[in-house]
Amino acid sequence: MNRIDTRFAQLKATGRTGLVPFITAGDPSIEAMVPVMHALVAAGADVIELGVPFSDPMADGPVIQLASERALARGMGTAQVFGMVREFRREDTATPVVLMGYLNPVEIHGMKHYADDAAAAGVDGLLLVDLPPEEGEQAHEIMEAAGLHPICLAAPTSGAARYEALMKAGRGYLYYVSFAGVTGAAHLEVEAVREKVAQIKALGTLPVAVGFGVRDGESARRIGEIADAVVIGSALVQAMAEATSPQDAARRAQEFLAPIRAALDA
Repeated sequence: MNRIDTRFAQLKATGRTGLVPFITAGDPSIEAMVPVMHALVAAGADVIELGVPFSDPMADGPVIQLASERALARGMGTAQVFGMVREFRREDTATPVVLMGYLNPVEIHGMKHYADDAAAAGVDGLLLVDLPPEEGEQAHEIMEAAGLHPICLAAPTSGAARYEALMKAGRGYLYYVSFAGVTGAAHLEVEAVREKVAQIKALGTLPVAVGFGVRDGESARRIGEIADAVVIGSALVQAMAEATSPQDAARRAQEFLAPIRAALDA
């Protein structure tokens, strides 16, 4: 069984809400990434979304755009991302890792080659922001053949037919974008999210994770009452941006995430 399925089954059995932190691979430094990943698990992360830096991250706001620029300037690429996951797996064989990014670097690598290498490194799922399900059937088949879950994004502007298609096409969990915009925006309309998540969950059995606009323990708690998991990215990336060492980055990550885990558990 894929680690993502195992983790969400554990969460359901214990009545807990999943916590899914997003970090950009290579920021605040390449050396900090594996210590940060372990620190996030220690703070209560259930799944780690590892952002693959890209030069044109159209869905991301300024915080993650700048993090991607810094990581690319440090020489981050596909091989280095896979290497980080392999190193993480030496000590952690249980926490699911999802790579979140854009189609272009995958196409350069070759979809089958990328999927096979990702799975061999210990990756559990791929979330490609600009690969809609209408164009992704073959890619999804390749991912699944490699043992990876294709994770789909659902937008608040979509209708029931598309939500149902996404529920059928995706694996692991469905990532619901809480509002139409980019990552890191401040507004979060909880009641609107509640209605949409209820609509989506009535159409299939995939767990629903909600991201975009979750910034702290209070916003995470409110979303956690609705969703199976909460995704938090920009605020975490910002909290680590000025770290002076890998140890400082890991400390900042753990101190940021631990109160959010406590808020969800409360």
